Amino acid sequence: MPEELEVAPLSEGARLVDTFVAPSKTFMDIRRSASWWLPFVFMILTGIVFTTAVDKKVGFDQIAQQQIEKNKFAADQINALPPEQRAVQYHKAAQRTKVISYCFPVLILIFAAIISLLWWATVNFAFGAKTKYSQIFAIWMYSALPKAIMSLVVTIVLFAGVSTDNFDMQNPLGTNPGYYMSDAGAGLRAALSFFDLFGIWSIFLAIIGIAIVANKSKAQAAIVVLSWWILGLLLSAGGAALTS
Repeated sequence: MPEELEVAPLSEGARLVDTFVAPSKTFMDIRRSASWWLPFVFMILTGIVFTTAVDKKVGFDQIAQQQIEKNKFAADQINALPPEQRAVQYHKAAQRTKVISYCFPVLILIFAAIISLLWWATVNFAFGAKTKYSQIFAIWMYSALPKAIMSLVVTIVLFAGVSTDNFDMQNPLGTNPGYYMSDAGAGLRAALSFFDLFGIWSIFLAIIGIAIVANKSKAQAAIVVLSWWILGLLLSAGGAALTS
């Protein structure tokens, strides 16, 4: 059982900062209040900056074309069209990608809701915890903050003038092995991309958060988080392999 940490109530700003410097304090405070609006706002702001950088420095035409080329079914369909129709389809794909990218706050909420539900159900029913869904949702929001930092780093890299010829919006930074495996199969690259430094940071935060809020050991919390992480890895790798 984790130790009970006596901490004074934290402000929203203090919880955000402590996520990076003293995460136990943040997650102990979630037991008092499951507020999650500030990390969500932070992710929205960093996401807007990131998407704008991609739009200005890379262009969604290039992003859409790369995504189509990765999917053999979509690529075969478009390549079978006359050049004029092919250009129209590429433009439509670019516009769809742009709209979806700028609608990322909705996607964040949907993804957070699903993963939080899986974590909540697993820790409560498999390990007998008595956590509230709102608490697990808040844990997800705070543990996802390293990904927001990654968005800022990518933005800085893009505006620094680094070549964008091989920019991959789904794996934009060389902080995972998959980034460097351009000659490997799509399934292997997708699997290796899960071993990202920022992603691993998020996993550790989630484990700490669930252990504290659910009053369980870190080993039990790790089972909760890593079991679903492994399933996500397998589904991502399998999907990439099937469509490449």
